[in-house]
Amino acid sequence: MVSLGQVLAFGAVSVVIILVPGPAVLFVVGRALAHGRRTALASVAGNELGALVLSAAVAFGVGRIVAESVVVFTALKLAGALYLVYLGVRAFRHRGSLQEAMGAGAPAERGRALRQGFLVGITNPKTAVFFAAVLPQFVDRDRGHVPLQMLVFGLVFCLIALLCDGAWGLAAATARGWLARSPRRLAAIGGTGGLMMIGLGVTIAATGRRD
Repeated sequence: MVSLGQVLAFGAVSVVIILVPGPAVLFVVGRALAHGRRTALASVAGNELGALVLSAAVAFGVGRIVAESVVVFTALKLAGALYLVYLGVRAFRHRGSLQEAMGAGAPAERGRALRQGFLVGITNPKTAVFFAAVLPQFVDRDRGHVPLQMLVFGLVFCLIALLCDGAWGLAAATARGWLARSPRRLAAIGGTGGLMMIGLGVTIAATGRRD
């Protein structure tokens, strides 16, 4: 159904796109600095699940609506931006309590990070537009099952993103562990992660479409 050549070509394009730090990477790094490795990895998993849902939406035509409708694109963009700002403000306000969060890593916290990552991933308009614009270019209509082919490409993208974003999260969490040897430094790290997410939200909200 999908040839190895198609997968390799799409994978090469995906790697280039994913390796450039964008909203997903900055969100994961912010989570890692604020709450550590487990929360960062849960955020990565949630983010990629959201991206996988977006790829399915594109495969069945919803992504084209997002790509072509200024109203839908703007609504989705603002929803994601506001949620990022909310998470950033929350992280900044609770930066003084991160010492307890470092030792906790409870399943409830990881579950919450998974849900937050999913919301950020599924409301990322850049990912939706990328899928809508790029996935169809690699489809071989002569092979049939076009939606299924696009779902396969979406899965490939999410697997690559899982590895790359996970590496970013682990690197940031490692730096956090090294720096967080005093409550003052830990609070500064948590505040930095919160400010990063606030700045990311503002940047996404300010990014418009020329049409």
